Amino acid sequence: MSKLTKSYIDRLPLPKVGANGKPCQSIYRDGTLPGFGLLVGSGGTKSFFVETRISGKVRRVSIGKYGHLTPVQARIKAQELLGSIVLGNDPAADKRAVTAKATTLGAAFEDYLLTRKDLKPGTVKNYRKCVDGCLSDWLQTRLIDITKDMVQKRHSDIGKKAPARANNTMRVLRAVFNHALAKYEDAKGKPVITINPVERISRTRAWYPIERRRTLIKPHELPAFFKATQELAYDVTRDYIHFLLFTGLRKSEGASLKWSDVSLEDRTFTIPDTKNREPHTLPLSDYLFDLLKSRKDEGSDCIWVFPSPMREGPLRDPKQAMAQVAEGMGKHVTFHDLRRTFITIAESLDIPAYALKQLLNHRNPNDVTAGYIVADVNRLRAPMNKISNFILEKSRS
Repeated sequence: MSKLTKSYIDRLPLPKVGANGKPCQSIYRDGTLPGFGLLVGSGGTKSFFVETRISGKVRRVSIGKYGHLTPVQARIKAQELLGSIVLGNDPAADKRAVTAKATTLGAAFEDYLLTRKDLKPGTVKNYRKCVDGCLSDWLQTRLIDITKDMVQKRHSDIGKKAPARANNTMRVLRAVFNHALAKYEDAKGKPVITINPVERISRTRAWYPIERRRTLIKPHELPAFFKATQELAYDVTRDYIHFLLFTGLRKSEGASLKWSDVSLEDRTFTIPDTKNREPHTLPLSDYLFDLLKSRKDEGSDCIWVFPSPMREGPLRDPKQAMAQVAEGMGKHVTFHDLRRTFITIAESLDIPAYALKQLLNHRNPNDVTAGYIVADVNRLRAPMNKISNFILEKSRS
């Protein structure tokens, strides 16, 4: 082995490309400094490295490219690294620690979204709306530079106009910091981020109190509701809105329904992708069976039960149609009001609690008894028909 000098390195031949066309590398080790070496690639790249045992394993640490560093500079850096390793340091861990400390909110947020594989597209969209809309000026700020005072002030500033959005934004920020607390470590394995500044909002009880919406369609308003929906120009939208009212489904669950998820023979339908990620099978009441059978006869060539006007996909959020219904009723109505109406009617009819939970696909991890109950769709037929009949009766009053 020769000493890695400029004249020696300049004379080194480039390795030939492999038979499979992949580039090859040759290794040259310094004859005077053990662990110091040079990698020569078939493309002409020459890189200095240090190779030694770290924490019981032989590891190779890159120093820099020849040309950016002279052999003398690389040798000095190699000696420093080797000396640091002898003292028990890990250069790779040190590098990770430096990178972790430099992590910005924007980078941590993207890392959080990439790690959380269970987040639904709609949830990711809402998270991005919070961060991009309320924390965009912090995206290039390092996490370690975001203080409790900054968080408290931003929460207060957002809350002056939009209290609910202020709370939601800070919940997203709290989740990102919790992710960083668990993942980003220094060379000794200790967390780089040691506090979650959003916790001050909890400790000071500064969260904005948000009253849960309780709007719904009351029984005496059902005739006006049905009259308004009958005036909609697109019958698919009308049927879709009725379907949501008679099932209590969320709007995205109803819109995504495919004919492959419907069994007219068994009089059931299944929502495969729900909020809690568990498939949700429900029986079709007599009214719903007639509605879907009519839809099937009209649109058997489409995979979607409620297709868009151009039939290229599912029905998109028909906000204008719901606005027209609201105008016809003389009352503000939202899609989620349909779900609340279904739930309220079910409760008023004394539907058993566990049956109601099955109808709504609610899961309570602390409810041990519910965990032993096997959902039987046939046992839900009577409650489903009871709710449907009540809605139909009141709609004719």
